[in-house]
Amino acid sequence: MKKTIFIVLSRIPFPLEKGDKLRAFHQIRELSKHHHLIVCALSDTGIHPDAYQAMKPYVGALYFFPLSKAGIYSRLVKAAFSSTPFQVAWFFSPRIRKKIHALIDHHRPDHLFCQLIRTAPYIQDRKEDKTIDYQDVFSAGLQRRRKVAPWYMRPLLQKEFKRVSNYENLVFSRFDKKTIISYPDREKIPHMRREEITVVPNGVDTGFFKPAGREKGYDVVFTGNMAYPPNVRGAEYLVRQIMPLVWKSLPNTRVVIAGASPAKQVRALASTKVEVTGWVDDIRDIYATSRVFVAPMQIGTGLQNKVLEAMAMELPCVTSPLANQALKATEGEEVLIGRDAAEYAKHVLSLLKNKDLSVRLSKNGHDFVVQHFNWERTTKILQTVITGQQYLITA
Repeated sequence: MKKTIFIVLSRIPFPLEKGDKLRAFHQIRELSKHHHLIVCALSDTGIHPDAYQAMKPYVGALYFFPLSKAGIYSRLVKAAFSSTPFQVAWFFSPRIRKKIHALIDHHRPDHLFCQLIRTAPYIQDRKEDKTIDYQDVFSAGLQRRRKVAPWYMRPLLQKEFKRVSNYENLVFSRFDKKTIISYPDREKIPHMRREEITVVPNGVDTGFFKPAGREKGYDVVFTGNMAYPPNVRGAEYLVRQIMPLVWKSLPNTRVVIAGASPAKQVRALASTKVEVTGWVDDIRDIYATSRVFVAPMQIGTGLQNKVLEAMAMELPCVTSPLANQALKATEGEEVLIGRDAAEYAKHVLSLLKNKDLSVRLSKNGHDFVVQHFNWERTTKILQTVITGQQYLITA
């Protein structure tokens, strides 16, 4: 039965340079095939001129709510003297909540859905049937960041960790249904009934990300939003720890770090052997012209979209045990795992020197992603959560 689903997002899901945007966009696209959607999206960075047209084909009504910098600053100051997590305060506006409640009353949806704990305050007190997508465990990510952060940042991160952990526990009882991106993430949710959370993995658009025979201009590639701390740390680890060991054997190996908004630490990695591109109009061009994908994730949570995309394009992938916790690819067959810089370097050199190994890993990785991670399949799980109806999963 077709239902009206009211969706609240902390970001406008276009362009797709962040993981939460990617997840929201593809889930909306798939849900729109079977349901009527009303989407409200906040924006703290301005609205892309093509965002409305990109989203409109999939929704019945679409509302964007800009968040002013003055409002954000005011809420952060108030949050400093409360128990509200800073990232929840950042995105929460009482004025916008009033507008969203008026829209819910107007559209009278069958179900409310919000992505991330950041948007929970907008609908948590509504009586309608509602779902929250935790997506990642923010508290676990903060705990990992605290351990590697400069000493002067650790007290603030510890404070935010405690607040977020308490909030993740609090919102559990305020929503009828809960989803999350992976089983390892679910195990970290600080609630005794965490098993009630349904795992809804990400997917990859295998019609968009597919093998492309192109001349190789780069040997090693790492992609992602390069302002995101786990990616910043991963890029630094790749260039400063792993690549010097690779360059000892293959001194002409070229590295490309591609992704939006590179932090100054990432820009500082650029050299004659390392290209930092910034935003790329079509990331497939980077994947297609590279030989080996390396994602040395040391911190962060969730399922790494970048790894799914690279594997879908038949790039042999080397990543960390942390990243593979959610991916669950077979080590040595579908992905290679690096536990320290020396092991990463060993894998990179093997893939660059051994074409048979590279081809085998590429094919196996591609087949693995196609079989287990596609948006149609994963969003059917979400539909079952929202509607209570079973959907046949054939993909």
